[in-house]
Amino acid sequence: MPQKVRIALDAMGGDIGASVVVPGAAISLSRHPDSEFLLFGDRALIDPQLERHPALKAASRVVHTDVAVSMHDKPSQALRRGRKTSSMWLAIDAVKKGEADVAVSAGNTGALMAMARFHLRMMPGIDSPAIAGVWPTVRGDSVVLDLGATIGGDATHLKTLAVMGSAMARVLFNLERPTVGLLNIGVEEIKGGEEIRAAAEMLRAANLPNLDFIGFVEGDGIGRGAADVIVTEGFSGNIALKTAEGTARQISEYLRNAMGRTWRSKLGFLFARQAFRALRDKMDPGKSNGGVLLGLRGIVVKSHGGTDAEGFAYAVDVGYEMVHYDLLTKINQMLNRDGSAPAAQEAAS
Repeated sequence: MPQKVRIALDAMGGDIGASVVVPGAAISLSRHPDSEFLLFGDRALIDPQLERHPALKAASRVVHTDVAVSMHDKPSQALRRGRKTSSMWLAIDAVKKGEADVAVSAGNTGALMAMARFHLRMMPGIDSPAIAGVWPTVRGDSVVLDLGATIGGDATHLKTLAVMGSAMARVLFNLERPTVGLLNIGVEEIKGGEEIRAAAEMLRAANLPNLDFIGFVEGDGIGRGAADVIVTEGFSGNIALKTAEGTARQISEYLRNAMGRTWRSKLGFLFARQAFRALRDKMDPGKSNGGVLLGLRGIVVKSHGGTDAEGFAYAVDVGYEMVHYDLLTKINQMLNRDGSAPAAQEAAS
């Protein structure tokens, strides 16, 4: 474990870039003083932001590039145009070279996934990557994956997602044996497609020591916190994520309109504003920002592209915790116990 957690930032990624990335990094640094940063991007945009945050400036090094991956670039285009010169590629390259422990980007998701997979490669025994995110629930937070990295997947893929998600839950929530559920259209064993029923049988038979498989979970179980880890393939996972974010915004708009309708509702809001503030914070997608790209031979975190500085800081925090509590080692250990991967020494090579 390095003395400091070294974090590479794609300072040009996202809808706004350095004006969000730099202050977000400063917020995260205040929470994790043992961090240091490599910022990749245009110095003309980064340096003025760093001047406003002296502590971050002292803990950072800037690597200049004026090449940025567009949010509209196709992954194949980004690989061709952005390799070796873009801020996104250089941040991932820093992890590959051992100059950083984690890369964080708010840039194009498809491009980030393609570059990370091409450059860092997959861990032994894992064929497809996954995006795992922290999901707020009524009983705390859960890890949900895959949120859109890989569409479809057989039973073995779903089982591997369960193992990786459990490792992440152990890191984030300090749980020895996280509960795991497979997202399905019903909780009965006969429900769902062949691959999800086969995955359930495999997880029950494996009886892994660091994973407590509880069976199927329906869509409403995600928000109820039915399990510490919810597993699904990327198509369903991305739809669930976007639906939840849209519903949160819809409810917030309903509340805002209702509170301003009459003088009585305005008066009621004054008395209950602390409660409404807490509700707004709990429902804010930015508070759960930071999807971890699991399955790679390095740690990469994807932030929402349209997040603010506080939201980006949460993504940096997630990256810090994945390094600080040694996520890759935990994934390797669980895969090796499961028999899904070659020896851990190969993973480290």
